[in-house]
Amino acid sequence: MAEKLLFTGKTHNTGGRNGGTRSSDGQLDLRLTQPHPAAENLFGAAWSACFIGAIELAAVQRKIRLAAGPEVDAEIDLNVGDGSYFLRARLNVSLPDVDRELAQELIEAAHDICPYSKATRGNIDVAVNLV
Repeated sequence: MAEKLLFTGKTHNTGGRNGGTRSSDGQLDLRLTQPHPAAENLFGAAWSACFIGAIELAAVQRKIRLAAGPEVDAEIDLNVGDGSYFLRARLNVSLPDVDRELAQELIEAAHDICPYSKATRGNIDVAVNLV
């Protein structure tokens, strides 16, 4: 199957983690100040939004109607060890009114579907928890 570009996010950052960032479409315009972990929060927000879409797609693929929308709390840890920085992540997923076994199946499928999950696989420690 041929590849198709769906979207390109474009941002401009000045000053790194102590500056500002703005998207080319004007939807995002943030001041990044220390010690606020804006980068980790932005990453968590983007990943959790994508993960919800992946859960919904996994449900559609299985012909399952979700009575309530999925919810994801993302926790992105910035760590340092041996002089090197690294990330750890937890995605705490709630699927109200879905049987636990089916909910677990959907979040495992979503973790295989979500581009953020694919990008981090094998690169950072990730825990996906059904809560």
